[in-house]
Amino acid sequence: MNSTTAVPDGKDIATLAGGCFWCLEAVYDEMKGVDSVESGYMGGRTPNPTYREVCDGETGHAEVVRITFDPAIVSFRELLEVFFVIHDPTTLNRQGNDAGTQYRSAIFYHSPEQKAVAEEVIASMNAAKLWNDPIVTEVTPASTFYAAEDYHQEYFARNPGQPYCMFVVAPKVIKFRKEFLSKRKKSG
Repeated sequence: MNSTTAVPDGKDIATLAGGCFWCLEAVYDEMKGVDSVESGYMGGRTPNPTYREVCDGETGHAEVVRITFDPAIVSFRELLEVFFVIHDPTTLNRQGNDAGTQYRSAIFYHSPEQKAVAEEVIASMNAAKLWNDPIVTEVTPASTFYAAEDYHQEYFARNPGQPYCMFVVAPKVIKFRKEFLSKRKKSG
């Protein structure tokens, strides 16, 4: 199912790709100012792609999360600060054992302001030499967002004992909690 970027009043949209969408969704679900996170696909050429088609690497899509957030509480820059901590932006078309263009690092911007912020953050991080290799994250205009199948939505929350969730997703959530405690929603 595809959808356009309908932004509720006073809210903004960010679309990010940083490997498996389960990881990004699990982290951003816990971030203050984030209203919703939806897993899906963007940046390809096949209309209405399925997970299997995207995994085969033939559609050109990346696994993404579409984040609806309140810019009065969390800025786009802050979303990117978390983004660059919870994935490796220096590996082309790969995150850990997940390899292929569907796992690329990308920021799909929705406005000229988002593009400028993304480019500025990447330039400052490269200048600071936070990694041994340069950042390869794409900064690309947002295109049609295709929602992933229902079983992918809130995957980590529904499947915390699944091996991939325990060994890949959970460490990223823990890293977010440790490094961004003040940005975490109150639990409870």
